[in-house]
Amino acid sequence: MTPNFFKESPFKTLISFHKLIESLEEIAITNVDYRANYAKALLKEIEPFPEFITGIENLDLIHENETLIQYLLADLFPTALTNNEIKAVTIPFQNFTFNYTERFKKIVNEAGVLFDMAIRDFDEHQFYVMSCTLILNEFYGQKIDFNKPLFYDIPNKKGIMNQYRILYNADFLEIITTDKAPKLSQDDIDMLMDNYDDLALWKEKFPVESWILKGFGIAILFDATTESSISKLKSNLLKPEREQIALQENFESIFRSIFKIADLRVGVIVYNAEEDKFVKPTLNDTSLTSFILSTEEEVPCKNALLGCSFENLLENNKAISVSNVEKFAHEPGNQIFGSHLLNQNIHSCIFAPIIKNGMLLGVVELVSASPRELNSINASKLDLILPYLIDTVERYNTDMQNQIEAIIQREYTAIHPSVYWKFRKEAQKYFQTQTRDYIFKEIVFKEVYPLYGQIDIKGSSNHRNETVKEDLKNQLNALIQIFDNQKTKTNLVLLEQRKFELQSLLKQLDSPLKADTEQQIQLYIENEIHPILRNTKTDPAGETLEKNYFESLDEKSGMFYHSRKKFDNAMSIINKKLASILDKKQAEAQNIYPHYYERFKTDGVEHNLYIGSSIAPSKAFDTMYLHNLRLWQLQTLCEMELEHHQLKYSLPYELDVTSLILVFSSPISIRFRMDEKRFDVDGTYNARYEVVKKRIDKANIKGTKERITEKEKITIVYSHNNEETEYLNYIKFLQFKNVLEPTVEQFEVEELQGVSGLRAIRVKVSNKNSDETQKSFSYQDLLDELN
Repeated sequence: MTPNFFKESPFKTLISFHKLIESLEEIAITNVDYRANYAKALLKEIEPFPEFITGIENLDLIHENETLIQYLLADLFPTALTNNEIKAVTIPFQNFTFNYTERFKKIVNEAGVLFDMAIRDFDEHQFYVMSCTLILNEFYGQKIDFNKPLFYDIPNKKGIMNQYRILYNADFLEIITTDKAPKLSQDDIDMLMDNYDDLALWKEKFPVESWILKGFGIAILFDATTESSISKLKSNLLKPEREQIALQENFESIFRSIFKIADLRVGVIVYNAEEDKFVKPTLNDTSLTSFILSTEEEVPCKNALLGCSFENLLENNKAISVSNVEKFAHEPGNQIFGSHLLNQNIHSCIFAPIIKNGMLLGVVELVSASPRELNSINASKLDLILPYLIDTVERYNTDMQNQIEAIIQREYTAIHPSVYWKFRKEAQKYFQTQTRDYIFKEIVFKEVYPLYGQIDIKGSSNHRNETVKEDLKNQLNALIQIFDNQKTKTNLVLLEQRKFELQSLLKQLDSPLKADTEQQIQLYIENEIHPILRNTKTDPAGETLEKNYFESLDEKSGMFYHSRKKFDNAMSIINKKLASILDKKQAEAQNIYPHYYERFKTDGVEHNLYIGSSIAPSKAFDTMYLHNLRLWQLQTLCEMELEHHQLKYSLPYELDVTSLILVFSSPISIRFRMDEKRFDVDGTYNARYEVVKKRIDKANIKGTKERITEKEKITIVYSHNNEETEYLNYIKFLQFKNVLEPTVEQFEVEELQGVSGLRAIRVKVSNKNSDETQKSFSYQDLLDELN
C-alpha cells in the first residue's frame, strides 16, 4: 500500500515524536528504576536521529527504523492488545499510516496489494477546509464543528466489503504558525463561514504550507460494517426508482457486508392480497430479482410449487430458514420447492415476511450457494433491516396504486392535459372545504372553436360481413367433410339428416348475410353437431379430420375465426398506425396554442379539437391560432393518408380509406358530462354541429348517388365563403409542396335532416413521391408490433 498525500495542504507536515520523547525524558528522571532505565535506554537508541524531534520529511527514515519506532511507541501500542485493536500511526485525514497492530496488518494484507486505503467520500476540498478549521479552532478560538463520520471501506479475503469507522487521537500533534500565514480578522472568518465551496478563498486566507503540523496522530478503527451498511441501505431505499435499479449490485453488496457471506444474493416479491398471489415487483420497466418467481411474473400462494413450505410464513408470518436445501428437498411436501431452489444452485436460504400492522406486504429472499451459510441464527440480523424494507415495500405499493390511478385517468377518461387544470382547481376547492357536502360545479368551456376530422376505412362493414361468411363456409365445409368420411353405422339416419342441414346452411350463405345468421349457425353447430362428433366413434382418418377441426376452433367463440382474425388484425394495424401519427403530431400542435384534443378508434380514426381562450386563460387568444390549427389538421390528414397508402399493400386485406374535415367557424360551448365522463357540446344551438358531424360522412353530392367522400381524397365540408377561401389557400400551398394533386373538385352537399346549405371541396392526396420511397412493411412485424 503506497502512501498517498493530498497534493495541497495549509500545513507543512513534519512527522515528529517530540511530545512522546519529552514524556520519556520525564520518566528517565523518576525514582522508578525499571521505568527510568527503560526510558534512558530508549532515549540513547534514538539519539542518532535528531529528526525524531525536529521533524521527519524523508519518509524512508521511518521505514528504515520500523523496529526502533515500534519500541518508541510501545506504551501506546501494547503487545497484549495487538491482535485485538485496529490501530496505526497516521497524519489525520491523509492516506499515510505505519506501525500497525497485528490485527490492522492482517486486515490490510487480506485486502491485497492493489487496495488503496483512502477515506470514503473524502476529497481534496474537504481535506483542505477541514485542515483550516483545525487552525481556526486552535488559534482563533472558533468552535466550528466540522466533524463527520469517516470510514475506510476495506475488502476481506472473501471479497466482502467491510466498513471501519476512523477515530483520531491528536494528543501528539501541534500546530505552529509561520511567516506565510496571514492574520485573519473576524470579517475574514465570517466570510469563510459563508463560503465553504469557495476553495480559492480558503487558500487565500490559508496559503499552502503557511502553517506547520508537527507530530503524529493515532488512527483507531472499529468495525462498523453492520451499522454503516444499514445506513447505506436506508439511503439506497430512499433513492428514486431509477437510481435503485442502477444500484442493484451495490444493494446486494450491502447485504453481503451485513451477513459476511460473499455469494449472498437478494430477491424480493410483493404479496397481492386481493388475488392471494406473490408478484415480482417491477421498477422502471425492470423486474427485480426473485428466486421464488425465477421464471414467472406471479404465482398463486396456493401454488403446488410452494407446497407446505410457505404455510408457516402465510399463516403465522414467520420466516422460513433452510440451512441445507438438499436435505430439505427430501422432506415430504417440500420436494417441488426444494428442487426449484437446487436448480438455481441455492443450498441455504431465508425467506422473511415483510409485515406492516399485521398485514403481509411481501417477502425478502436471501440465498447462498453454500449449505449452512444462512440459517435461523443469522436470520435474526434481518430484524435490523426489515423496518426499512417495510417502508420501502409500502411506498412501492402506494406508488404503484398512484401510477395505476394515473394510467386509468390517462387511458380511460377524457380529461386531456389542456383542460386538466380546471378539474384540478375544482378538486382543490373540494379538498379545502373539508366537507363531504360540497357540490361540484360543472366543467364548461365557453366560446371555443371546434375542429372535426376523420379517416374512415371504406366499406368496412361489407368487408367484415364477407369474412364472417368465409369463416362460416369453411367451418360448414369442414363439418360436411367429416360427415362424408364417417364409416360407422351408428346413428346413420341422424348423420344424413345433419349433413343435409349443414348443406342447407351453406346454401343460405350465398345470399346476403342477415343480422342473426351467424348466431343461428353457431348455436346449431354447438347444440346439434359438436355432441355428435364427441360421442361417435370413427376410424383413424375420421379421427384426424375431427382433431384438425377442433384445433381450428377459436377458444373464445368456439367457431372458425381465421378470415375475421386477419380482417380484424388489418383494421387494428391501420387504426394503430394512423392514431399514432395523429397522437404524435397532436403533441407538437399543442405548441401552436393549448387546446382540447380527443380521438376515437372505430372503423378508422376520428378526432375532435376545441380551441379558445377559456381553455388557456393565461395565454392571449387570436383567430390566427385557429387558422394555424386548421392548416395543421389538413397536413396531418395528408400524412395519415400517405402512411395508409404505403401500409395497405402489406396487409391481407387491401382496405381503402376516405378522409373528411368539417369546418365550423362559430364558437360553441362544451360541457363535461358527469354521467358519461366525457365532453359534449352544450346547448340547443351547438347541437347542430353534432348533428352535422354524425351524418356528414354518409352524405351524397347534391343531385347524385355519389358519396361526398372518396378513397385517397380529402373532403372538406363548409358553409361560408370565407371558409372556402381559407381552405383553397391551404390547398394551393400543399399543392405547391406536392402533397396534394392539382385537380380540385367543388360541389354542394345534399340536404341532411335539419341541415342545408353545406358545400364541399375534394382533393386527392399525391402519392407519387410516396411510391418512390415505398416503406417496407412486413405483415408479421406489424402483427408483433400490434401485440
